[in-house]
Amino acid sequence: MKNNSTVLITGCSSGFGKATAAFFLAHGWNVIATMRSPKSGLFEPNDRLLIAPLDVTDPQSISDAIAQGIERFGRIDVFVNNAGVGMFGAHEAVPDDVVRQVFETNTFGVMAANRAIIPHLRERRAGTIINVTSSVGIAPMPLVAAYAASKQAIEGFSESLAYELGTLGIRVKIVQPGLAPSTSFGANSGGRVVAVPAAYADYAGRFFQSMQDYATAYTTEQDVAAAVYTAATDGRDQLRYPAGADSVMLAGLRRSLPEQEFIARIRALCGDNPSA
Repeated sequence: MKNNSTVLITGCSSGFGKATAAFFLAHGWNVIATMRSPKSGLFEPNDRLLIAPLDVTDPQSISDAIAQGIERFGRIDVFVNNAGVGMFGAHEAVPDDVVRQVFETNTFGVMAANRAIIPHLRERRAGTIINVTSSVGIAPMPLVAAYAASKQAIEGFSESLAYELGTLGIRVKIVQPGLAPSTSFGANSGGRVVAVPAAYADYAGRFFQSMQDYATAYTTEQDVAAAVYTAATDGRDQLRYPAGADSVMLAGLRRSLPEQEFIARIRALCGDNPSA
């Protein structure tokens, strides 16, 4: 099965990005799979696949990857901002430089990538931008405050942009993956895992245990790939697409519960037991 549609995806070296690239290839799309440092052997050879370097913190790198994709396939129909980095730690212990690293990739990098692709889509008055955020955009979790802030910023950015670009025939969508233990989120956190001060140790322990005994299944790479594909192809004016059983659960709670009840449920999910 082949069509003439082309998707550019950032962060394709592993996890959600790699699975999403494979999903689009399997559905007959031309795929521009980008990553900071291209690696051989990630995908089977395919004449509909272009692997290109792209670092969202480097504007020239973004422009070059877009130009390479257009030169190869003629146009880009869907642009998926998937690249991101993780972090973990009690906020009082997180250094400013770590917070800035998280925002450089997760927020400013996504904004730069959007800015770079918009002129191409605007000239054609067609296309879709999909910004991959996180279930922390639905329900911020403890011990990842800067990460949650970086993703929440893109939630607001994307919603505003959806109105702005909708007048030009361009759709903007958000895919919200839940927690995916099978991905390299921990590895991608690198030096952004900060020691938890002693005052938080008991709570952090309960939180980790609650994540082991979570109320529903976690997210898989295929959940996210399928959600991105749906967002790209359903033709609907829907903005947000929770991806994974845990993300769908959180979105349902957010929609159905008054705020006070919702917060109480999230505290319980996170292992908060003040009376213990």
